[in-house]
Formats: sequence, structure tokens, C-alpha cells
Amino acid sequence: MSRLSFASDYMEGAHEAILSRLREINYEKMQGYGTDPLSEQAREKIRSACGCPEADVFFLVGGTQTNATVISALLRSYEGVVAAVSGHISTHEAGAIESGGHKVLTLPEHEGKITAADLRELLVRFETDEARDHLVRPGMVYVSQPTESGTLYSLRELREISAVCREYGLPLYLDGARLNYALACPSNDVSLQELAELCDVFYIGGTKCGALFGEAVVIPKRGFIPHFFTIMKQHGALLAKGWLLGLQFDVLFTDGLYLKVGKAAIAAAGRIRATLREYGYQLCWDTPANQVFVILENAQMKRLAESVEFSFWEKYDATHTVIRLAASWATTEEDTEKLLVVLKENVV
Repeated sequence: MSRLSFASDYMEGAHEAILSRLREINYEKMQGYGTDPLSEQAREKIRSACGCPEADVFFLVGGTQTNATVISALLRSYEGVVAAVSGHISTHEAGAIESGGHKVLTLPEHEGKITAADLRELLVRFETDEARDHLVRPGMVYVSQPTESGTLYSLRELREISAVCREYGLPLYLDGARLNYALACPSNDVSLQELAELCDVFYIGGTKCGALFGEAVVIPKRGFIPHFFTIMKQHGALLAKGWLLGLQFDVLFTDGLYLKVGKAAIAAAGRIRATLREYGYQLCWDTPANQVFVILENAQMKRLAESVEFSFWEKYDATHTVIRLAASWATTEEDTEKLLVVLKENVV
């Protein structure tokens, strides 16, 4: 008997609407490197959704590749990127940023988030250090929505962080690998338009959000990163068959599909979260998005693993472990129901 899969949100292929559109045009001849009409159509839809008619929009393949390319493009050789100690670039990217020659300057995390106060303290400490010319200079700030811990920045929090960035002349970059799940949360109060107002660069995730693969980098101010196309090429991030990326984002940004598939995942995660609370499980964080982090006794975790695929997150203590259950755009009601039954049966 196969196990229920709730290990991550990139386990399935792509939304049927994307596959259907691909079948329709599979044998059409398309220009390369994202210069095709489909990609331009997708760019226009994204510009409209973000309220940025002049934005630069580029399509890349995956999240770590996108982070490494954008961060390299924004920083000088002696600069580093400020991020939460728990941030994706600080932890789960195998030193990709460091391998590109830039240090990740970490801040304390507060349920996965950084604060404007901590950021200001770091910048003041750097500016008042008499030996600062011997140090890595903070050159930009990285956040993600949702965070690595599945939490959300509020509009107030992002405004405060953006204000500090602008005061010190630092670009603010937002990683949106799971952005549709954030946008679909009832508690979310940050829109795409507000992200475009507050961030200098952000990306709209596709790989975990219904596409086969792909991320859309949005630069609200045209020309903010000169020659980004060429920088993508240098980083191996320029896909010859770029129309495959354009097609997917064109479909995702037609008739609100990007948000619709996010809402389905949020509904499933909400049911999982409610059942865990009902049966006395201990949640690690109060996460509103599609990832649910729960603390299990090690023996309880082993029993659950017999019927459910989940992600190990971290050791909680000698006898407990934090695991992650992730719903996705493709999670079915049937699988959700089966998981709820297993969770009820696995209560200590």
C-alpha cells in the first residue's frame, strides 16, 4: 500500500490547464530565450496583476537558481545579503549564495521573520564601526512570503522593513516561491500591487504553485538591474525553450488560476491544522499557509511514517521531532480525508 504524500508542494507535475495548453501548441515553432509572443503575453498579464505597466519581468527555472542570480546581480563584490538566520538562502540552498562570492549576513528570526528594528540595529552597528571598511558591507535585504517557517509578513511589517531599506539605500528582495499560498490566506493583507510598491525585486513562484517548473522575477522599476538578461545567461539561468516558461505563467495568470489553486491548498492545510488541534497535537508555529509544522514524539513519528510521507524539519529535543505536512495545488479532498483519519488513529 502506497503512503499518502504530504512531504512537499512540488511532488506533482502541473495543472491540467497548463498541460492542455502545451498539447495545443506543442508543434508550433517558437522563438528562443523568452522572446516569443506567449512569454510577452505572460509578462503583460503579470504587469497588470502587479499594477506595474513598466515592470521588467524575466522567467527562470527554479528558486535557488533565481535567488543566486538576482542576489549576484544586485550586489557588488564586497557586499553581502541580510536575511533571517532561518531563511532559505541561509539554510536550504547548500551555500549557493556563498559559492557566488557573497556572504549571508544573518539576523535573528521571529517565527521565521526579521524585524525592522533588528535590521536597523545591524545597519547602525555597521555604519558606526570604525573598522567597517574591513567588513562585508550589507548590500541588500532578503525576505520570503511565506517564510521558511510558513508564517506571513503583515503589510505593516513589510512597510517598516521597506522603509529602513530605503533609508539606507538597500534593495529589498522578496522570495515568492510559495507566493500564491500566501496570497490565498484569509489572514494575508499584502497584495501583489503592494509587493511591487515595497520591494525592489520579487519573484512569483511557479514550481511549487501549479507549474511544471518556473519562477517569474518582477522588477517594478524598469532598468533597475541593467542587463539582467545577460546576467541570467552567465548564471546558466536562461532557458533556450523559454516559451515553456512563458506558456505556464500565461495560463496561471488567466482567469485568476494562480490564486484559485492556492486557495485549494490553503483549505486542505486548514483542515489538517484543525484536526491536529482537535486531537491535542502540538503545533510548532501558528502557520496560516499551506505548510503545517507539528511536534511529534519520535515513536509517534515512526508510526505516522508507515502511512504518510512527510518532511523531517528539525530535532525539537531528545525525544521529539518537528515534521512538516505540506498541502499543494494538487492535494485532493480524498487524500486529505485519509490523512485526517490517520492523524486521529495516531494520537498518543
